[in-house]
Amino acid sequence: MQHAEAASRLRDVLDEVSGAVITREEFLELVITSLVADGHVLLEDVPGTGKTLTARSFATALGLEFSRIQFTPDLLPADITGSNIYNESTGEFSFSPGPLFANVVLADEINRAPPKTQAALLEAMGEGQVSVDGTTHDLPEPFFVIATQNPVEQEGTFGLPEAQRDRFMVKTDMGYPDFAGERELIDRRAERDTQIPTVGRVLDPETVREIQATVETVDMEERLRDYVVELGRRTREDDRVDVGVSPRGIQKLFEASRGAAVVQGRDYVVPDDVKRVAGPALQHRLVLTAEANVRGVDREAVIADVLDSLEVPAVAD
Repeated sequence: MQHAEAASRLRDVLDEVSGAVITREEFLELVITSLVADGHVLLEDVPGTGKTLTARSFATALGLEFSRIQFTPDLLPADITGSNIYNESTGEFSFSPGPLFANVVLADEINRAPPKTQAALLEAMGEGQVSVDGTTHDLPEPFFVIATQNPVEQEGTFGLPEAQRDRFMVKTDMGYPDFAGERELIDRRAERDTQIPTVGRVLDPETVREIQATVETVDMEERLRDYVVELGRRTREDDRVDVGVSPRGIQKLFEASRGAAVVQGRDYVVPDDVKRVAGPALQHRLVLTAEANVRGVDREAVIADVLDSLEVPAVAD
């Protein structure tokens, strides 16, 4: 598939989703960028902003199977991966897939689940498979996880360790809608006799896989590759940072930048693509110093300062 065609198809998906989900366009673009770049998204947001609607709408528009898992303190790994069930008629065990066996999985309030269950999800994200009783089962392709965290209520939660947050390609938030958006929500609720906007199917799984393959053909010039690497390395030198961006984080920034290029219809990456995704792709990978935490330093501000300190390479169109 040509890059311009891929961008056109993705724009159709975004138009379809934005008709039902009231949020910022750049947020929706970031989510679909992560999906086409074969990554996963961590959403840290307050309840009631439309995270479930967003995940379900993307799944429907992309023609993918959707599953929602409500993470709770008593959730076991087998509850999400599936388990072997004994069949009395045959006298054998057969595998019963869990809710992870879907294309788009919403892992709601992931920080409420115990570490073992979190690890089972993150293993599935990293390997594209699950292991049950010593047997490996492949997950469907594409496989895309949107995990959510509630930043307000922390009692009885298990925060994701830095090494596990590193598994997500981007971390972002929906934020509150503007006045017009919240007014539209009220109008939809008031006019129950009118048709509420719904999301229709735009693509199919095969087309989504073709677009993901298109991302792999996007070119990034040598100077821009150096820029991406230097961006990650500079975070390790910042006085406010205890642990900077890992090599995996630099690789994820590279992948997200190529995904951003495809969303824009190009077969090559420009500096603006890197800048557009740098904050969401890198901020959650930073571990700030104790002093920086006390001072309330914002991780995204650290990334912004690092971007400002680097000279942007001149890349030919």
